[in-house]
Amino acid sequence: MLIPGDISWAMQVEDALPDLEAIGRLPGKKILLRGNHDYWWCGISRLREILPQGMYAVQNDAMRLGDTAFCGTRGWTLPASQAAEDEKIYARELLRMEMSLERAKKLGADRIVVMCHYPPLGDRGEETRLSQLLARYEVDDVVYGHLHGASLRGAVTGVYSGVRYHCVSCDGLGFRLYHLPSPSVASDPTQGSGMEEK
Repeated sequence: MLIPGDISWAMQVEDALPDLEAIGRLPGKKILLRGNHDYWWCGISRLREILPQGMYAVQNDAMRLGDTAFCGTRGWTLPASQAAEDEKIYARELLRMEMSLERAKKLGADRIVVMCHYPPLGDRGEETRLSQLLARYEVDDVVYGHLHGASLRGAVTGVYSGVRYHCVSCDGLGFRLYHLPSPSVASDPTQGSGMEEK
């Protein structure tokens, strides 16, 4: 189970423990990524120590389960032309994503799945520096969230430059689980998920 951010409204990690424990009781293995509202998220080493069994946290690095490497970073909103601070944060997140992708490649898995919180493409599927990076590293799938309400109209799901994008925002899914298609199904945009090649 991949959870790309906005996991708990808590402000301190101790207050987030009940939420983490509730997720931990669900079946299967869970991989978490920090979202913009996860203020409770503490240093990654400490967080990994307190996570329930079967839960993992990815932060600018990668891990392998079976034949799949999972990696990622939070990302950031696409910088506006006048937003110097957004540009600085976006550039930092690009470096973190590349570091994650490098680690994922070294794991030698058959498939790379990237988690990011913010949408990696523009509202109409426009390429970004982040999407170009993902294509260069031949990422298979990207899951992201962050979008709520009216902003879901800008959600992009489909195949772009060989990378499959999946918006998994709870609001957009009606708070149901989303099944990430297997590579054989996902490679055919006419099967399983209504994807289109862009």
